[in-house]
Amino acid sequence: MLNRTYETQNCSVARALEVVGERWSLLIVRDLMLGYRRFDELHERLGVARNVLAARLERLADEGVIEKALYQERPARYEYHLTEKGRDLWPVIVGLLSWGDRYLTGGAPPVVLEHRECGGLVNDRRICERCGAELGVREAIARPGPGAKKARGRLVPAGRVQPGK
Repeated sequence: MLNRTYETQNCSVARALEVVGERWSLLIVRDLMLGYRRFDELHERLGVARNVLAARLERLADEGVIEKALYQERPARYEYHLTEKGRDLWPVIVGLLSWGDRYLTGGAPPVVLEHRECGGLVNDRRICERCGAELGVREAIARPGPGAKKARGRLVPAGRVQPGK
């Protein structure tokens, strides 16, 4: 991560990278947008060391990107939810997804975004190509694309079919 000194980096990009620039952080945000909420789900999907995941979740919570919600008391277990600040990373996630699709997938994206209401594809500007609606994170759903990997003869789902919280 970048140093926390900004005398020479008086730049909003540098400051944003301090919060979400470490790769696990944006992947956590991505998975929360896909509907994964619990530590064990995030750990399984990301394959990150538990201590690293815990540290990134704590940092994202401290920065107000996510919030913890207790769902079990003994032992204490939490779900993680994006705050408004976290949901506002939707354009960043879609931008990175679109860039990766364009330059890194060989024309076979592993995930496609669809408008929840009409099923139209979501373009890189977060607009439904079918109905023209400008979409937020809660109005889109991720589905396996042509480049999705198969597990035991079935497509690995990209995300749950539920609105983001």
